[in-house]
Amino acid sequence: MKILISGGAGYIGSHTLRQFLKTDHEICVLDNLSKGSKIAIEDLQKIRAFKFFEQDLSDFQGVKALFEREKFDAIVHFAASIEVFESMQNPLKYYMNNTVNTTNLIETCLQTGVNKFIFSSTAATYGEPQTPVVSETSPLVPINPYGRSKLMSEEVLRDASMANPEFKHCILRYFNVAGACMDYTLGQRYPKATLLIKVAAECAAGKRDKLFIFGDDYDTKDGACIRDFIHVDDISSAHLAALDYLQENESNVFNVGYGHGFSVKEVIEAMKKVSGVDFKVELAPRRAGDPSVLISDASKIRNLTSWQPKYDDLELICKSAFDWEKQC
Repeated sequence: MKILISGGAGYIGSHTLRQFLKTDHEICVLDNLSKGSKIAIEDLQKIRAFKFFEQDLSDFQGVKALFEREKFDAIVHFAASIEVFESMQNPLKYYMNNTVNTTNLIETCLQTGVNKFIFSSTAATYGEPQTPVVSETSPLVPINPYGRSKLMSEEVLRDASMANPEFKHCILRYFNVAGACMDYTLGQRYPKATLLIKVAAECAAGKRDKLFIFGDDYDTKDGACIRDFIHVDDISSAHLAALDYLQENESNVFNVGYGHGFSVKEVIEAMKKVSGVDFKVELAPRRAGDPSVLISDASKIRNLTSWQPKYDDLELICKSAFDWEKQC
């Protein structure tokens, strides 16, 4: 197949691109490089050549012209704004970048015969769950514009597939992605990242002077938020499994996580242990839009697809992030 990866220069997108380049598919990448890394694209070209289009999804006519010219068979759609706290401050950015651009992309797929769509969604669609572990059938009540913008995109996908049976999609609801490629050739390069393990690794590597814990009065075992942290290479492989699934099956939605959680404080201790650095940590007020606990029930993707995670180990995830920060 000829596959377009949107947002392929970003953190998760570039790791997924790396895995797709090891298949027989013809791969193309679209990214506006607002947060993606041109260095990552150049490094990945060394695996094998692929077309890279520096373009913004908001250029609707340009995107349509690209699709008409290149004749893709499938799209893996990462390009989005992804920071919860920012979405509370600038919600329209999220509805434009996420919902509007995704809707246009879906319409372009329908107009140009692209019948397979893998969508990068989020556990933020669940909001503040009533149970510690959430399955794909749990209530979808997002509590921030980021989660709502992604849920709206999911609904557009579902409606498009219902109206156009030949158009099939897989929605992947990520939990907390972390770490770097296990051979340390690829990691997260964005300098203003807010992901906990990335920030902790930067502190351990001396790139930041301290880490903030945003609230320690949640109803959890140690008062800190609890999240299901998953290694970026395991998230990446889920996209290949999802595309394989669509070859013989109908549209579906899958959680992608490990099914157990760690608190912010436990992650900090794990990073200090693997790095040997007792970096500074300070308590700060809660951030708006942060649920207390988010843990996946990921049994569905394990049972229905070929996905087999390999790196379900918090210290291993922390070590990969720290080793990347030391050398990048």
